[in-house]
Amino acid sequence: MQTIFIILVSAILVNNFILSRFLGICPFLGVSKQVETAVGMGMAVTFVMTLASIMTWIVQRTILDNLGLEYMQTIAFILIIASLVQFVEMVIQKTSPVLYQSLGVFLPLITTNCAVLGLTILNIQLEYNLFYTIVHAIGAAVGFSLAIVLFAAIRERLETAGVPEVYKGFPVALITASLMSLAFLGFAGLV
Repeated sequence: MQTIFIILVSAILVNNFILSRFLGICPFLGVSKQVETAVGMGMAVTFVMTLASIMTWIVQRTILDNLGLEYMQTIAFILIIASLVQFVEMVIQKTSPVLYQSLGVFLPLITTNCAVLGLTILNIQLEYNLFYTIVHAIGAAVGFSLAIVLFAAIRERLETAGVPEVYKGFPVALITASLMSLAFLGFAGLV
């Protein structure tokens, strides 16, 4: 139980994929202008991260390791992630066209989201079993979602705040992201 707690807290707060490992910056900056869009992206990334971690772990342990094809890991993982993203894109397009339109080009870009690929490779490097892989994936996805939703909420508030004209838009977003990263650095000694 203690190991599960440590993996979750570490993935959500201490080693947050966006704010500590600096993976997944593209959707973090691109899909964080509205909270609703950020929540949708967080849910899509959560689904992809969890399923991709499970499938890549199974492929690594049953095929790549047994056949001595470890050098094919990156290509195999990218193919699995791309397939999952295509599935998520079709589901969102059918179930929520508004969310599909608001996510725009960033939804297919989950395929190239380095946070997803980084998570799957990190699960193998840390030699987690399948259960701990799932726990780590859920923690990383919750951390990703937490960071992007918090950032979107702050950006919505900044739209109505008295920000000097030269800082409006992208400059104040980058300053805010750096301040959030510093704030999450405070969790470093937690686990």
